[in-house]
Amino acid sequence: MRRFFRFILAASSIACLAAAFGTLPLHQALAQAGGPPPQLKQIALTQAQIDNVVASAKDIDAITQKLPQNAPPNAKAISQLDGVAKKHGFAGYDDYNTVVGNISLVMDGIDPQTKKYIGSDAALKQQIDQVKANKQMSAADKKQALANLDMALKAKEPEVQNKGNIDLVIKNYDKVDAALGEQGH
Repeated sequence: MRRFFRFILAASSIACLAAAFGTLPLHQALAQAGGPPPQLKQIALTQAQIDNVVASAKDIDAITQKLPQNAPPNAKAISQLDGVAKKHGFAGYDDYNTVVGNISLVMDGIDPQTKKYIGSDAALKQQIDQVKANKQMSAADKKQALANLDMALKAKEPEVQNKGNIDLVIKNYDKVDAALGEQGH
């Protein structure tokens, strides 16, 4: 099944953290939590921002892996995350989250086989087909995965406003995938 990319927007809501620590995309975690999707501030990405996200991924993961699931981060964790973000060239953790959110918006619409941008709806439909065809998944897991994918499809991600981000993320697909992909899942 295609990987979803984790990102946390600045808010410390439980739904955002579920997306950050699990395999759910942000819009899917929010749908499960019953909250409206937060507005992602779309920006034009730079190569330096992508390089900084890739460089900071292990440090960010080291902190987030220690946090309890379904609980907002404590002040110490927020301070540590802010410090890592600043160390890697971001204004702070909020800035890091904005960049990761913009990268994730593009990554969620890339076909991992062709590495071409097809849009998030088409990518989700591919994943639904893959789950339906998977003979190794238990019936319960398949049912849950299909329900999650259906929720994600209904949640509708926003369109990528900065079309240059698509080419930049595709150019860096392999290293972004390695840094932000299914680590530990």
